[in-house]
Amino acid sequence: MKKTISNLKEKLDELYSYYNKKEFVHPDPLEFLYDYKDIHDRELVALIASSLAYGRVAQILKSVSTILNAMNPSPASFLMNISYDRLNKIFRNFKHRFTTGEHISMMLIGAKRMIEEEGSLYQAFLNGYKDTDENIIPALSVFVERLNEVSGQEKNSLISLPCRGSACKRHHLFLRWMVRKDPVDPGGWEKVDPAKLVIPLDTHMYNIGTGLKFTARKQADMRTAVEITGAFKKIVPEDPVKYDFSLTRLGIRKEGNPALFLNSL
Repeated sequence: MKKTISNLKEKLDELYSYYNKKEFVHPDPLEFLYDYKDIHDRELVALIASSLAYGRVAQILKSVSTILNAMNPSPASFLMNISYDRLNKIFRNFKHRFTTGEHISMMLIGAKRMIEEEGSLYQAFLNGYKDTDENIIPALSVFVERLNEVSGQEKNSLISLPCRGSACKRHHLFLRWMVRKDPVDPGGWEKVDPAKLVIPLDTHMYNIGTGLKFTARKQADMRTAVEITGAFKKIVPEDPVKYDFSLTRLGIRKEGNPALFLNSL
């Protein structure tokens, strides 16, 4: 078994060494974070970009650009100095698949209220974070439920609740971006341990996870995400989400070939 894990780690490290570079980020909403050095701006941009990370990638990039173009040069300053009525007016014609301008406005107002209460989204997240938790899910649950509560909407297409069993792919993507720091993920939330992160489970990662026999589950839900993360944790305990970006490039980029990679193991 040790030899198998060692061989797989070698292959994964080769893939990481090749793909885990900024030149392979586009097209990915992660690219928007690189324009913001201030952590208050970056965490807000990460929330927006990850929340809209569903559907066709060209539409995702267009939608995120539309939001940020209205909020630049400092999204955090923009948000803290605008009323809900004005925000709703700016985004009233916005549409991204199931997401409306009202959804965006309410989520942003929720983020504003959390920042007003705690000083930053980071501090709001830390309020539910415990070193003794096995993974990030309890802290994420507290954070997302609070965001949902202060946003003032009973249901918002941008806010998934972990308690309902969803894989919460977009929220885990947000956390990957903000917690990990390497040539691709910019980080910034330094008090959160990367070892507690959970894989952002999308179709690409689910297919790879089943191909690696990390799970036999038929649903790409939170339990499956935790199961796949647990398998990666055996390979790299301190950073189980390390290979997420490079592995998903196999299914996203034209030259990628997930089947060829899996057959090489």
